[in-house]
Amino acid sequence: MSSDHHKNSKDEINARMDANNVSGKMKEYIHRCIEFHSSPAPGVLISAFMVDYAMDLLNVTPDMKLYAVCETPKCAPDALQVIHCTIGNNRLRVIPIGKFAITLNAASQEATHENTALAVRVYVDLNKLKKFPVIDIWYANSPAFDKPTMKDTLQSEIFRAGREILSFERVRVAIIHKQKWDSVTCPDCGETIPDYLAVNGRCGGCGTMKYYEKIPDQE
Repeated sequence: MSSDHHKNSKDEINARMDANNVSGKMKEYIHRCIEFHSSPAPGVLISAFMVDYAMDLLNVTPDMKLYAVCETPKCAPDALQVIHCTIGNNRLRVIPIGKFAITLNAASQEATHENTALAVRVYVDLNKLKKFPVIDIWYANSPAFDKPTMKDTLQSEIFRAGREILSFERVRVAIIHKQKWDSVTCPDCGETIPDYLAVNGRCGGCGTMKYYEKIPDQE
């Protein structure tokens, strides 16, 4: 894909955001999410507003140590990883419930009550979607949504809606402490894993989590 296409796409996105009064701070964050995700997917755009809303509700900023739970593996985790809640640094958990929702808490709010942390959960509110018919049919995965002819309208409607399609609730989340572990060797493959990940003495790769087959050596 040519660089001109990327430039024009960014110009078009900026024009739609400007037309819908998206703030400069939000525009910058949205472009970071788009770059990280590699495309301006509708789910990434909506989740950018979700994360920004959650941070405002908690009165926190991206440079603070934050922890997140995402209830879908689709799109939304990337908006959280842009603010440094990543799977690799153990500050993001993805629980495949299938809901478009995130929960966010700050490190300073840990250990508040019985090993829980005060947090805020932000989610797409189905009742509020009714005001935005294109988002509504896209979100419902309705056959009435025609991507080739409606994707630009969908994007504009997302920018116009912003936080208006979202709701939140104050919640507590369990604090997951780092586990002490010993290294054990799988008797099948001979590779080592933390002991708490072993199932019946074997690694998951030799059991129910196996995802590949070895290719025999060829002479």
